Amino acid sequence: MSAELPYYLAFARVQGIGAVRLRKLKAHFGDLQSAWSASEFDLAAAGLEPRLIGALVTTRRTVHPEAEVERLYRAGAQAVTWDDADYPRLLREVQDPPPVLFVKGSLSEADQWAVAVVGTRSATVYGRQVTEMLASDLARNNITVVSGLARGIDATAHEAALKAEGRTIAVLGCGVDVVYPPEHARLAARIAEHGALVSDYPLGTPPDARNFPPRNRIISGLSLGVVVVEADEQSGALITAQFAGEQGREVFAVPGNIFNRSSRGTNRLIQQGAKVVLDTQSILEELNLSMIAERVAVSQVAPENDLERLLLSQLSHDPLPLDDLVRAVNLPAESVAAALALMELKGLVRNAGKMSYVLAQ
Repeated sequence: MSAELPYYLAFARVQGIGAVRLRKLKAHFGDLQSAWSASEFDLAAAGLEPRLIGALVTTRRTVHPEAEVERLYRAGAQAVTWDDADYPRLLREVQDPPPVLFVKGSLSEADQWAVAVVGTRSATVYGRQVTEMLASDLARNNITVVSGLARGIDATAHEAALKAEGRTIAVLGCGVDVVYPPEHARLAARIAEHGALVSDYPLGTPPDARNFPPRNRIISGLSLGVVVVEADEQSGALITAQFAGEQGREVFAVPGNIFNRSSRGTNRLIQQGAKVVLDTQSILEELNLSMIAERVAVSQVAPENDLERLLLSQLSHDPLPLDDLVRAVNLPAESVAAALALMELKGLVRNAGKMSYVLAQ
């Protein structure tokens, strides 16, 4: 466990302190532990507004960082922070990503190839049919399906991905230990087994209506593109599409009957420049995902010789500099570098930057 984790969890309990202010506090104090215990005078010197200083001081009276860690583990959940190498790469790329993600289930390297499928809670038969087709096809192509566990299109997308034996991620507008809507409890449990429930809200947070628009930013942030199947002109799915556009992600929309209320939003998106979805292949081609199945097959290649096996035995999911790896195996640097280059092509290892390597799986 990171020494900072308890303080990420504790700060998540402070109303009004999000990514921007937490980054300022961390930069000013050097670490979150110091920021958590700082005096009101020092917090003001760090640029924190009086209202937020009051909120932090009040929260400190009842929230204990170490107890937050225990609560997390008791709930069968985990947390991923800015500091962790396994923080989702796509989400890290957006402006001011959440400082901490609460997770039930597990995130995976495979989730860097993810597409969101979202839409109205009042889905038509047509909308459900299209969602089932798209989500199942994406899952069979080794694409992680991201949605919001809501009634209607979201639940259909998760169900279809699971039925196709694929990965799916549900982003919640409440704590990961709170299922909403409650009738999706069994679906949520299955998603946690074959993907992840994700939220940036701390454990126990109820599904307040104001939580859902911000959670849509995480849905789009975790995805290469967002597919809106059905949506009225006031649908939350359109908020997800707006976030996707701001984050530089592709926006797709399924055309519908112009007389049908649930197609007004999607037809409007198309009018505004969203990509028209007529089949799954159009999504895969637009996002350059047609070869994912082949890439995944390559990533499952076994080491071919003793050198590859030796290098794999030295690597983990923590980055190891090339110089340290060379010393560990006591072999020429050129031989090790050449072997690593081949292993990276095979999907066995990954360059984590600054000439450091990690296991790809």
